[in-house]
Amino acid sequence: MPLALPLALIFSLLFGLMAWVLPPLSVIVLMVGVAGVVTVLRHPLWGLLLFGVLATFLPYTTVNIGFRTTVSELLILLVWGSVLVQKLLNNLPPAPTLLRTERWVLALMLFSALPFLVGQWMVSAEGNGPVNWVRWLLNLSVLFLVPRLLDTPKAREQMVIALLLGTLLLLLLSIPVYLRDRSASGITSILGHLGYGGVSMLDDRLQSFTTRMSSPWMHPNVTGGAMALLVPLALCFGFTRRGWLRLLGVSVGLLGVLALAMTGSRGALISMMVVLIWCASQRVPYTGRMLLAGVAAVVVLLLVYPPLQERLAAIFSTADTGSTSVRLDEYRAFPNAIAAFPLGIGFKVEAGLAGTGLLGISNLFLNFMYKLGLPGMLLFIAVIASWWRSVRPRHTPIVLTADNSIWFGTTVGLLAALVSGLFDHYFSFTQVLIALFWLMLGLSLHEARRLTHNAPAPFSGVRP
Repeated sequence: MPLALPLALIFSLLFGLMAWVLPPLSVIVLMVGVAGVVTVLRHPLWGLLLFGVLATFLPYTTVNIGFRTTVSELLILLVWGSVLVQKLLNNLPPAPTLLRTERWVLALMLFSALPFLVGQWMVSAEGNGPVNWVRWLLNLSVLFLVPRLLDTPKAREQMVIALLLGTLLLLLLSIPVYLRDRSASGITSILGHLGYGGVSMLDDRLQSFTTRMSSPWMHPNVTGGAMALLVPLALCFGFTRRGWLRLLGVSVGLLGVLALAMTGSRGALISMMVVLIWCASQRVPYTGRMLLAGVAAVVVLLLVYPPLQERLAAIFSTADTGSTSVRLDEYRAFPNAIAAFPLGIGFKVEAGLAGTGLLGISNLFLNFMYKLGLPGMLLFIAVIASWWRSVRPRHTPIVLTADNSIWFGTTVGLLAALVSGLFDHYFSFTQVLIALFWLMLGLSLHEARRLTHNAPAPFSGVRP
């Protein structure tokens, strides 16, 4: 390239000057950082794959760029910058036409400007609304990277491998630490060394979860939700591959189920049970065996693992447990919150305004209403309805193959996330986790589209 020589000279002079005035370790870190940025700018797909590994392994490792943000979100921004650069250099094909579901998501993003402005004016609280709004939009924008960078089956398979590798690293870190300490707070000191901020505050929050497993996702319920989203994809991918890919998928699936049980997330446990029953109704292979194995595993865990006994008992108990009473209080207070903020509270603060007596809401759909008002919730429901019309199975039984495993795995994982959303809100505005949600939705959409256009046989499960 004509620019190669002058750029090489500029960087050589720059690093030489830094080596003269800065400590050696700082220079090495800067050199690695600059090399990484240049590599991502040249190969945006590599940046997106790196995001897949990092967002599932260390989602909240942070960096300060004038304000503190996660490295995962910074990677999304860098990938979009790379797409722009490569587009200017004519190294990328024209942008594909937006699918119907993608147009609904774009409408949701545009509408969010109104609740953002209203919230900035009406909500009297400390918070950086503009930064929070831009970060939310950035997380949603991952959906539009799928047709630009993951436009081939090979690229989509590489993305799935990246997601599973990151999840495997997270599980191999979290499970041994929990088995050693038997406390959610046991992992906080490790996260501090891995770039997490506010470790002392995090440790205080996790002290109340003395018998539940945490992870780099920090909260046990968020960990359970992440497992509910990713475990179906891991199992579908692993069962239909051979060699090390099969080992990767099955390992993540089995360890993910174990981690989900140890988090004690009732919403995630119920969602996995619901989607397994749905898969059985679609006569998906292995589902019956998985249900039987799941029942056997639950029986064994109930005999040897008291924390799971308590959590499962709480699911069916009529007693007013702490988390149950909080959720009931949230639902009772929800109409007052909507009456006070009919267009939502925007992005300045999270739901549950301090000093107003208004509580948050542990529901994915109602949290959209809390933040964006009724139109925002209806737009999100329209997105989900459009997605389901595009990807839902049309034929039974579904024969799971290597060709359709990513479509089915992402679809089932998203269904599990939506069911868990009836009990928790973390797939609505939780940074990084929602980026994975919309990434999975994009994979599901475009795999379904590929299967449809490739003259699918009746067993493919995709609308002809």
